[in-house]
Amino acid sequence: MQDKPVGIFDSGIGGLSVLKDIRSLLPNEELIYIADSAFAPYGNKPLEFIRQRCHDLTQFLLEQNAKAIVVACNTATAAAVDRLRQQFTIPIIAMEPGVKPAIAATKSGIVGVLATENTLTSQQFTDLLHRYAENVKVISQPCPGLVEQIETGKFDTPETRRLIQRFTAPLLSAGADTIVLGCTHYPLIHKQIADILGPAITIIKTGHAVAQQVKSVMTEQQISSHSSDVATITCWTSGETKQVQPIVSAILGQVVPTLSLPGFS
Repeated sequence: MQDKPVGIFDSGIGGLSVLKDIRSLLPNEELIYIADSAFAPYGNKPLEFIRQRCHDLTQFLLEQNAKAIVVACNTATAAAVDRLRQQFTIPIIAMEPGVKPAIAATKSGIVGVLATENTLTSQQFTDLLHRYAENVKVISQPCPGLVEQIETGKFDTPETRRLIQRFTAPLLSAGADTIVLGCTHYPLIHKQIADILGPAITIIKTGHAVAQQVKSVMTEQQISSHSSDVATITCWTSGETKQVQPIVSAILGQVVPTLSLPGFS
């Protein structure tokens, strides 16, 4: 079991922001990543569709001998993680927007959350606010179109910056001093967001916390790799491999084999 890979999936390339944190913390763990790019973004898809995709992608990763699954997508987590944990016995680690650390960080008492519509309207997000945001004002901001820009590698274009400005302006006007990146795609444009927000605004990402949880779960389950070698990363995609592979390799800073996901297009 220790030598088996960790499986990670997202609606597209966004979950690579989480994979990078996992790789940084656990360089000896073999990683298999699925970018479900043919169906990105999940944020505007029906919930049952998302749940079926998550089931099928998890099943595929199990067929690749995954020892643990990371749902590296806030929308997929909100829609499907409870059902996945009922359907599969393998450890499943999931995402949630970083509301709790944002509340700890804010000085103005106003926090902004950038995420997809499905994440912001989910019961999981509502429960998160009820648990942690009693004494803080949280402003939710859906970001239609931003995932699509990132998914096609348009990280630093005038249109991407225009969208960032459009979606963050209401949060800044309301007095938010802390902004949560509640979609795993958004950390891929952290630099552009930080440039627009300026140094006075704290930006909260959750990839490192998820990596810590992966390490904790695997240690508890006694399934951590015993290898001392830096392990491989393999990517599968339901999208066009010629389009996805260069973006994956650019994000990770190394050439990563990107294979066509069989029977999933």
